Amino acid sequence: MSVPVLTWSLSQVELGQRVAIATVISAKGSVPGKPGARLAITSDNQHFGTVGGAGLELRIQNNLKKLLNKDPKLNRKEGGIIETFHLYKDAKGKEVTALDSLCGGQVTVSMEVIEPMPHILIAGGGHVGRCVALVADSLGWNYSIFDVREEYSNSEKYPFAVDTISMNADKFLDLETNESIQRFSDILLLGHDWAIDQKLLLGLLKIRENENRPRIGAIGSTSKWKSFKTAAISNGVKEEWFNSARCPIGIDIGAETPEEIGLAVCAEILLFEKTT
Repeated sequence: MSVPVLTWSLSQVELGQRVAIATVISAKGSVPGKPGARLAITSDNQHFGTVGGAGLELRIQNNLKKLLNKDPKLNRKEGGIIETFHLYKDAKGKEVTALDSLCGGQVTVSMEVIEPMPHILIAGGGHVGRCVALVADSLGWNYSIFDVREEYSNSEKYPFAVDTISMNADKFLDLETNESIQRFSDILLLGHDWAIDQKLLLGLLKIRENENRPRIGAIGSTSKWKSFKTAAISNGVKEEWFNSARCPIGIDIGAETPEEIGLAVCAEILLFEKTT
C-alpha cells in the first residue's frame, strides 16, 4: 500500500494540494492495519489508502483534518504527531488512546502534512525569466516557462523546467481552468510585450476568480500596474481579485540587473511561503 499512496500524495502536492498522510509505523497483536499501511487526505478532502478501517480509520481521518486546518506556519514549526492506539474499549492505565473495539491489538501511527513547494510559471523566458529560473534551480523549486516565442520557451534553453509552453496568450488561457491553474504557486508576468502581460493578467484573474493561489505578479512600474488594473476592471474583473496580485515584484534590495531582480523576486516568494 505504501508506494501507491505515496505516489498519489506526491501527484496531489504537484497540483498545489496540501496533503496530510498517516502511516502505521508499528503494530502489536490483532490489528486491521499493518506497518506501512498509509492513508492520505488532501486539503480539498480527497482520500486515498487505508490504515485498516473502522474506528481507527475514522479517528485518524479526524486527526489528519485537524492538521490540515492548522496554520501551516505552526505545522512547519511543530511538525507532525505520533499517537498510539489500543484497539480495546476498556483499555486503561496505558499511555495510549483507547478505541471502541474488541481487536485487542495496538498500533502506533505517525501523522504529518506535506506542503507543496513553489511551482512558478515564468511568463516570459527572457533575461529576467532566465535568472528567476536559475535561482529556482538552486532552491530546488519547480517552474514552468511560458512565452509566445518558441526560442524563449524550449527544453534546450530550460532543461530543468517542468514544462515549456509556447503558444499565443488566448490559446493558453483557453486551455486553463480554475482547477488546473492551481498547480502554480506563483505566476510571474515577465513578458517582452506589455500587451501580452495585460492579456494574461486579465484572463488569469478571471480564471482564478477569488482564489489565493496562484499569486500573480508583474514586473514593471506602479503606473504600468495602474493601467493594467484599470483595463482589468473595465473588462469585468472585480477589484478584490487583485488582493493577491502585485506589481512591482521582488523585495526592494535596489536590484538593477536581471540577476539581482531574479534574486529579489525569489526572495519575495520565499517570504510569502514562510509567512502565509
